[in-house]
Amino acid sequence: MDFEKARKEMVEYQIKSRGIKSPAVLKAMEKIPRHLFVPDEYQTYAYEDHPLSIGYGQTISQPYMVAIMTELLDLKPTDKVLEIGTGSGYQTSILAEIAEKVITIERISELADSAKKRLEALGYKNVIVISGDGTLGYEKEAPYDAILVTAGSPDVPNNLKNQLKDGGRLVIPVGSPSLQVLLKITKKGQEFLTEKHTSCIFVPLVGEKGWKFYEDS
Repeated sequence: MDFEKARKEMVEYQIKSRGIKSPAVLKAMEKIPRHLFVPDEYQTYAYEDHPLSIGYGQTISQPYMVAIMTELLDLKPTDKVLEIGTGSGYQTSILAEIAEKVITIERISELADSAKKRLEALGYKNVIVISGDGTLGYEKEAPYDAILVTAGSPDVPNNLKNQLKDGGRLVIPVGSPSLQVLLKITKKGQEFLTEKHTSCIFVPLVGEKGWKFYEDS
């Protein structure tokens, strides 16, 4: 399979054609080999516009959702980003292409370990992978220019909002376990401005500030 051709077609027909305009996002998604972030048996489907299983009940998000979430973050080359839900590390690599530093947290240690090895093998030196409860954020590196949550939350955790810099952006899917709305929250002084965007379906955000009843499922 010609993965490079498939990747260019993904960007052209699944992402640009649906309104994604950020040159940085388009460039990153055309560069990064998404097929290396999925199990071998799914590599031929890597550039189709739907999520794929990565094991442990988790998925790699569809390319369009990765693109729109990244575009909503309005990243600059000097930004420090916190990602909640590393998964395969694909979204992490997109963030790392654009921002100066990425801290990413994954609650499933096996996924955190494999993502770290994958990102290191691809040469990313501006990423810190942490195994833990992402719903708590990561105070040690706060405040952040941007925070991205890649799992569906019952609400917006206040601790994540409070780890934003003034002018910082939080993008998070919020709703029920089966359907969410993508929110962009911007910190302006002591206020938080909320914008609603597209409907979406993510795996549940599990942890102290997320869906606790999924802990043992």
